[in-house]
Amino acid sequence: MNVSKKRRVARSKRQARVRKKVTGSVECPRLCVFRSSKHIYVQIVEDVTGKTLVAASTVAKGVDDTVKYTGNVEAAKVVGKQIAEKALAKDIKQVVFDRNGFLYHGRVKALADAAREAGLTF
Repeated sequence: MNVSKKRRVARSKRQARVRKKVTGSVECPRLCVFRSSKHIYVQIVEDVTGKTLVAASTVAKGVDDTVKYTGNVEAAKVVGKQIAEKALAKDIKQVVFDRNGFLYHGRVKALADAAREAGLTF
């Protein structure tokens, strides 16, 4: 098994382990993060019906104007602030954070901190 396949398998194991404990309800939906090498995506999901309530990413129109490169910590901070503003506009104040198998540092941590500073609680 090559290295990239081992990493994918290890991430999927971490993801399954986290998802056993973290589920979103109507009162407290789940904030799910996906990180690629060039972009970061985040969405707030209500797991009972399986619907995405709010989504934001670095590929959205407003983000690429404000940051030079979309795969760094500054871009993650912008996306975190953006998701919090959209959530508060839809009257979502509290969420459960799902790191989706990614380690909680770097861009994932920057996104979470920016969302907390903008008004979300988790």
